[in-house]
Amino acid sequence: MERKPIDLSPPVITEAEVEAVAAVLRSGWLTHGPRTREFEEKFRALVGAAHALAVSSGTAALHLALAAAGVGPGDEVVTTPLTFAATAEAILYQRAAPVFADVDPVSGNLEPAAVEKAVTKKTRAVLPIHLGGYPADMAALGALCSERGLFLIDDAAHAVETLCKGRRVGTLGDATCFSFYVNKNLTTGEGGMLVTPHANWARRAAILRLHGMDRDAWDRYAAGGTPGYDIIEPGYKFNTTDIASALGLVQLTRVDEGYERRLELAQAYDEALAGLPGIELPPRPDTKSGDRHAWHLYAVRVTDDCPLSRDALAAGLRELAVATSVHYHPLHLMTLYRRDFGGREGQFPEAERLGRERLTLPFSAAYSPDTARDVAGRMREVIEGA
Repeated sequence: MERKPIDLSPPVITEAEVEAVAAVLRSGWLTHGPRTREFEEKFRALVGAAHALAVSSGTAALHLALAAAGVGPGDEVVTTPLTFAATAEAILYQRAAPVFADVDPVSGNLEPAAVEKAVTKKTRAVLPIHLGGYPADMAALGALCSERGLFLIDDAAHAVETLCKGRRVGTLGDATCFSFYVNKNLTTGEGGMLVTPHANWARRAAILRLHGMDRDAWDRYAAGGTPGYDIIEPGYKFNTTDIASALGLVQLTRVDEGYERRLELAQAYDEALAGLPGIELPPRPDTKSGDRHAWHLYAVRVTDDCPLSRDALAAGLRELAVATSVHYHPLHLMTLYRRDFGGREGQFPEAERLGRERLTLPFSAAYSPDTARDVAGRMREVIEGA
């Protein structure tokens, strides 16, 4: 029997987004302009940050944050190997060296004790992520950075709704970098946001964001503007568009609704997957302490008690039209980091174990609890068939 395909993470796009984009197209101003400035201000207010800059991607936000921090050649940045390529690549863009540290065996986030061991005289910053939306231990990492005189820059690509000890991600370090890629909890198709408490960082990032220019096109060509500008330093083409920002403005109005739908979906998965041999459910943070999981991903662990390996289970689900993914294959085992930074197997055992065992299941605010039950039923079919 042919099964209905279940995609990994479809976005939730409504007629409101369509109308918002159409309004921008009709306005005649498509690039960085009034919608982008409105999006920056409303996102800044959402997370409680002092400054927010909309950019073309989460990767661009990471790059600009490190540049604003003054990270450069000869510097080291301690980060996690259990992340997407962009986290470490942004460090390489600044010609600095990524130094990996192992992760917590439960959350998969940077382990503060491992970070402390990885810090050297060359270390300039620490760059954690919030894996799948699970809050990193920002209190411990912040204390370490304060003691050692290091910058704390967090990659919050998964963490729009994440809370750490009751505080919103975006208010806990020297800079926080969000992604609005198509599969994110808040999407603009492509895009990102850099937030920071530092006015001088925000000013420099704004200049670097658009070719090192001191004034963007809206400043120059909107009513009352003047066409002059200066080039301060070599910059990048990291600005976003009003088309993307129009999407983001509508998405912002549904952040809480989307979170509640994903929380309901996670609970449905928990119930439907209970009792499956070798399937360990995702961890939960300590909500009594004020931590909150953003539920960007729902990733189970496939342990040795399962009759199938993680990859065999993924292959079986693919045959039953269920899309899955892996978040993540450890970076230190990739060719680039083996070749240039001495990455090797056994170097970070917890990250490597989670890299072998984690399997991300279909998860999106577009899905209902019935989807979780359907996926769980197909998983049971594959496992029992083994």
